[in-house]
Amino acid sequence: MVTPEGKIVANIVTGDLPRVASPQWTQHRAYFTTPASTTTLMLVMADNRPSGCGNDFALDDITFRECVKQNTQAAEVPKKTPPKIPPVITKPSTDPKTTPKKNITPIEKKIQPAPVIKQKADTIVKTNPVVKPNKITLPPAPLVLRNRENALVRQIETEASEIKIDLYDNGEIDGDTISIYHNNALIKSHMRLSQKPISITISINPSEPHHEIIMVAENLGSIPPNTSVMIITTAIDRYQVFISSSEQKNAKVVFDLKK
Repeated sequence: MVTPEGKIVANIVTGDLPRVASPQWTQHRAYFTTPASTTTLMLVMADNRPSGCGNDFALDDITFRECVKQNTQAAEVPKKTPPKIPPVITKPSTDPKTTPKKNITPIEKKIQPAPVIKQKADTIVKTNPVVKPNKITLPPAPLVLRNRENALVRQIETEASEIKIDLYDNGEIDGDTISIYHNNALIKSHMRLSQKPISITISINPSEPHHEIIMVAENLGSIPPNTSVMIITTAIDRYQVFISSSEQKNAKVVFDLKK
């Protein structure tokens, strides 16, 4: 993280990123203090090692958060001690002339009848019925989806609209071939990935609020694993998702209608 003048504010060294059969996400973080006179910061990434074939790494979910230290110790308020007031002592008068005579009269107690409590009629408490959300059920999955792991790559919530999905080969074109399933139904079979996109369109609306797109590797090409990049275009957003599948694992992207 640097200022426009080139001053380094924060620095992260990820270390070696070994080549693996399938993508693995690693989280890195750093704390920095923004200079008082600076309103713009730049995030600069540099590869310190020679690269190989394909992409070296993928970057996703960059988040900036403000850290505020809170003082959890509350100041103690001293307790105030009320002043002591001396008691006032009065002596009873012993003069018979000034001492009033007590007239003792009998007190008649009136016994009042107990109040009659009228029982209220039974009232019916109206409650709003609990509306259970509609359970989304998909048709039975074919054998290739049941026998392999369907790893969730991305889940997207979006407004009602048509969604366009384009699939390209990621990196060097090496003969990767895929099949595409939409809600467990085969819609594209043995399609070869290249620079020309494999395009599909789905419609998300209240009657069809949930969609699952699963990419199945039919082969691994000359450079395993089977990799592709998915470009998703909605009415208001555009997403880029990196896909990796193998003979043991499929790749799944889920779309849900935003509530």
